Amino acid sequence: MVEPAGARMRVAVPMRWRDQDAFQHVNNSTMLTILEEARVRAFFRTGDEDAPATAILDPGLDAGTLTLIASHHVEYLAPVPYRRAPLEVDMWFSRIGGSSVELCYEVSDEPGGRVAVRAASTFVMVDVDSGRPRRLTDDERAAWEPFVGEPLTFRR
Repeated sequence: MVEPAGARMRVAVPMRWRDQDAFQHVNNSTMLTILEEARVRAFFRTGDEDAPATAILDPGLDAGTLTLIASHHVEYLAPVPYRRAPLEVDMWFSRIGGSSVELCYEVSDEPGGRVAVRAASTFVMVDVDSGRPRRLTDDERAAWEPFVGEPLTFRR
């Protein structure tokens, strides 16, 4: 479920037992999968009646558009141990460009809890047939512009 959280989208992402590593916390590379799950829940149509208004992308090659990750910047602030309750992922856009967007994330143990991970991803909308970037549509802009906020400041 995706909930509005001010100018942010909040997505609850369940943890899996296999997400932890030998140190009994979520592995750093697994955190990218958790961020991916949050993006999919927030932005892709799945036929669910309770899909958020931000879920306007169709999945698969038949949709005609790929969303390709151009970059990730991830800052790990605290270990995230396994827990039964889902992680809370807050997301907002720091930039909506012509064919790409920058999406910011803060991952918390619980709503209003400590931020354990801060990240930003740039993804590009690419036309399947040409393999070239395509402009964002008016519908994409309208769905996502309410969630534009300040960019993250990373320690490095």
